[in-house]
Amino acid sequence: MSKVQVDAIEQQCGSTLTVGGGAGKTVTVDATTVTLGRCGATVSLASGASQSGFGRTGTVDWQTSSIKTATFTATNGEGYFCNTSGGAFTVNLPAGSAGAIVSVSDYTRTFQTNTLTVAPNGSEKIGGVAADAQLTTEGQTATFVYVDSTEGWINIQETSNSVIGNNNLIATGGTITTCGNCKIHKFTGPGTFTVSQVSPCAANNLVSYMVVAGGASGGGSYGGGGGAGGFRELVSPTAPYTASPLNGYPTPGNRITVTATGYPITVGGGGAAVPGSPHVRGNNGNTATFSTITSAGGGAGGAGPSQGGSDGGSGGGAGRDETTNNGSGNVPPVTPPQGNNGGQPAGSSWNGGGGGGGATAVGGNGDGGGPSCETAGPGGAGATTCISATPTGYAGGGGGSNSRNNPPTGTATQGGGAGYNPARSAGAGTVNTGGGGGGSHGCTASGAGGSGIVIIRYKYQ
Repeated sequence: MSKVQVDAIEQQCGSTLTVGGGAGKTVTVDATTVTLGRCGATVSLASGASQSGFGRTGTVDWQTSSIKTATFTATNGEGYFCNTSGGAFTVNLPAGSAGAIVSVSDYTRTFQTNTLTVAPNGSEKIGGVAADAQLTTEGQTATFVYVDSTEGWINIQETSNSVIGNNNLIATGGTITTCGNCKIHKFTGPGTFTVSQVSPCAANNLVSYMVVAGGASGGGSYGGGGGAGGFRELVSPTAPYTASPLNGYPTPGNRITVTATGYPITVGGGGAAVPGSPHVRGNNGNTATFSTITSAGGGAGGAGPSQGGSDGGSGGGAGRDETTNNGSGNVPPVTPPQGNNGGQPAGSSWNGGGGGGGATAVGGNGDGGGPSCETAGPGGAGATTCISATPTGYAGGGGGSNSRNNPPTGTATQGGGAGYNPARSAGAGTVNTGGGGGGSHGCTASGAGGSGIVIIRYKYQ
């Protein structure tokens, strides 16, 4: 074996320095400072030569050109991306030597479905146990270093949750919560739904939504119940949930596929209450909007015997003894209907006021026929949906009122306010439900309408 000792190496710019001319030959450089490969040159070991003294620093060389999909034997100093989407398989570790290192990583984030098994060589151990290890966590990466025969291979670094790029829809605005793979943006007041990134999959940009307008107030002095705010809902196939019967998806014009822009949100307030005397019609609710979707405010409750109910998302109930002037719902018309008509008294003498219309049912008619047997109509039923992950009722009509000398009547549902009640006051529609307010019995004010709400839901992961 020959040996050449050199005090300095000077290399021409752009040339190649080869160290080790073949088997059994060594070049030793003995100098204070030696710079190899300057000016962009290449330093390489000749075929059959080996290096020493540089050592491995506890890292691996990741084999990005060879994604593993079946059982194989690992090599010291290498890391492997393992694709188990087609089925589970095994990584056989090499024979252990102190400092040997091997890493594996979940290439397709499917370890939780198809396990990757890591098997030691022969009777060697992993973490002190002579048995295989199983990687079963989505996105898992593990690095094993062989220490000694007592513990064998030790996992020195592990991640359980991969950080991956997000190619789904990203948006801000409102109060944000999550449910499974969906994000939910709830607007209880005006705001902006701002989309900063859309998904490359167009179907994921079609969002679910619910838009509920403000409910109307009930009428004063033997008033009809206020109509609920218009209720509109759509369930996207990529962001599903248990919806109301009013899912608008079958009508293409109801579908909203968002782009990277801001969408102003309007949340309509409820109609203000009116005095119990004289006979004063209530106030309409206010509209709610999201993109091309507008829900109309509820129609005001009438007052008897001179004021009929108003038209709106759902119509207001007619006041006492007003037999024909109930308000119409679904005004302006949309498909499916955003609301229903208000109720009306059954006759023109001693009949209670009608209930306000609700999202899924008309307001009830008043009844009676004599000074001691008046009954007011209940508010029409609203709609219950799970868009926000919890079953919640919206857009119920307000209850009508009867004579203050008779027992309380005029019940309400899903956010609507009851008419004349034991406290001799009318109930208000619940805030952020779009419920109609209850009709006044004649002494105290009518019930105010409940404010509306807008909820947007979409797939985010």
